[in-house]
Formats: sequence, structure tokens, C-alpha cells
Amino acid sequence: MTEEKDIIEEVVSEKTEVKKKKSVKKEDPLKKQVEELTDKLSQEKESYVRLMAEFETFRRRSAEDRLSLIASASADTIKGLLPVLDDCERAIQLIGNSSDVAAKEGIELIYGKLMEYLKTRGLQKIEAKGEAFDTDFHEAVTQFPVQDPEMKGKVIEVVQTGYLYGGKVLRFAKVVVGA
Repeated sequence: MTEEKDIIEEVVSEKTEVKKKKSVKKEDPLKKQVEELTDKLSQEKESYVRLMAEFETFRRRSAEDRLSLIASASADTIKGLLPVLDDCERAIQLIGNSSDVAAKEGIELIYGKLMEYLKTRGLQKIEAKGEAFDTDFHEAVTQFPVQDPEMKGKVIEVVQTGYLYGGKVLRFAKVVVGA
């Protein structure tokens, strides 16, 4: 009887080993397929994240380009109005000695309104007279000898007014520098 039990146990153990081998064989392809699908899913997810990042970069860059284009167009328009401002300044200087008060007030009123509007758009005058000569804001037209040593290297006279737009030089101030 013990021999029969031993034989039965051997047969049963062999059957369980065969079952295990079969289940391992069945599990191997399934595990392999799961791993492949998991890898493929992670690759697709990584690809999706990269695509979203590229799209965000594109969206941000195109928004910056639009703002730059608008600012450039505004700067060009304002730059086109600078000769009108120059003419108004010259007219104010010429009519300053005249006895025609109405004409003087009219020109000053037009100049004031135009300047106020352009200031609201970001235009600023470059104050140059009496300031130290700075190549970042001034363009020297000529040098003139001065008696006062304190005026050497400083702006004596402004030939053409300079302007800043949005913190950047739109037009350099043309000046006479003391030598």
C-alpha cells in the first residue's frame, strides 16, 4: 500500500508539474504581451506629452510674434508722426516772437494735444539740453568750443528732439556737444 501511495504521489506530483509547466507556458506569452503593451503605452504617452509641450511653445511663440507685430506697427506709425511734431516745434519757435497771440495759442494747442495722445501710446521725449552726452540717446551733430569747463562733454543745444517708445530709442536726439 505504501508503494501504491508513493506511486500515486509521484503521478500526482508529475501531473502538477505538467500543469505548472503548461500554466507557465500560457503565462509567458501573456506576460510578454502585457509588457509589450505597457511599453507601447508608455511610448505613446511620452509622445503625447512631447507633442503637447511643442504645441504650448508654438502657441506662446505665435502670441509673442503677434504682440511684436502690433508694437512694430505702432512704432512705425508714431515714427511717421515725428516730422509733424518737429514742424509744430519749429512753428512754436517762429511764432513766439510774433504779436499774433491767437495763432500762437492755436499751434501750442495742436502740439499739446498731439503730444498728449502720443504720450498715452508710450512716446517720451529725450531730455538732452544740459545733460551729459550719452551715445545711447544722443547723436552728436557737431562739437562747439565752450568757455565753461563744466559744459565740456555736455549737450549745449538740441538740433532735433529725440524720442523713446516703450523704453527703446525711436529716434536719437541730434545735439551739439561742448568741447
